[in-house]
Amino acid sequence: MSALICGSFAYDTIMVFQDQFKNHILPEQVHILNVAFLVPELRREFGGCAGNIAYNLKLLGGDGKPMGTVGTDFEPYARWMDKCGVSRDYLRVIDGEYTAQAYITTDQDDNQITAFHPGAMNHSHQNSVSEAAGCTLGLVSPDGRQGMIDHAQQFAESGIPFIFDPGQGMPMFDGDDLLEFAEQASWLAFNDYEAKLMEERTGRSPKQLTEMVKGVIVTRGGEGSVIYTPEREYRIPTAPTGCLVDPTGCGDAYRAGLLYGLMHGMDWDVTGRIAALMGAIKIEQAGTQNHSFELDEFHIRFRDSFGFTFA
Repeated sequence: MSALICGSFAYDTIMVFQDQFKNHILPEQVHILNVAFLVPELRREFGGCAGNIAYNLKLLGGDGKPMGTVGTDFEPYARWMDKCGVSRDYLRVIDGEYTAQAYITTDQDDNQITAFHPGAMNHSHQNSVSEAAGCTLGLVSPDGRQGMIDHAQQFAESGIPFIFDPGQGMPMFDGDDLLEFAEQASWLAFNDYEAKLMEERTGRSPKQLTEMVKGVIVTRGGEGSVIYTPEREYRIPTAPTGCLVDPTGCGDAYRAGLLYGLMHGMDWDVTGRIAALMGAIKIEQAGTQNHSFELDEFHIRFRDSFGFTFA
């Protein structure tokens, strides 16, 4: 079984300001703000939801095909994907555009100032699900607005079950839009904040949404996750971690675990724990694609974390 992962690709430029923003921004002068921060620490990471999820699914041995639009500056990312064995079959280079870029400056209080340039991501609707022959499972993750709408509709019309994961793209959609996604999708995935927004905009709680889909997955950070199905709720614990370094990308790692479980017909108790362990492994490393493991190591850590094994 192969999964088509529709979503963004991005470069994340992360800078660390070794002080506090509040010491350099005068509240009474914000109307004439003109400030520069010295950032001796800088790193550039490969990111974007489709890229991150495909990377994590590859670590698990799953067959994932990311679909996205990228810019003419994508060559370094392309080389990384080739090195990792992640497919580039369904990437479209948009002439005259940059790959989506996030510029993130973090201070010592973990406050962040972020500038995001969508670039080629705005052209995601130029890709079509029909181009990916042989994919039997899908995921729609944050991307250009029209692309998310089109890809969900195309999955539904093709009879391909898919996860709808609005993530940071949720502000682009109103309640009617979100209910239409729910009508088309087989599963919905949110973090706890997004689940509250979904309920606020649609008037439907995660449990009520199971009247429309097979399952609703809500991650809750350090409190684990909950998987709602029409029959019951599954409370999934977190996996033990050695250290908490960087939560960025943990949601994408978790979703790769969901895809892996669905692709292999596993029950939710196992699928949720695979996803939880993927998030725990990711949080121990800075960046979204810098962690790695061998499958034997993953199975051993799964057993040590949860007290049982899976095939």
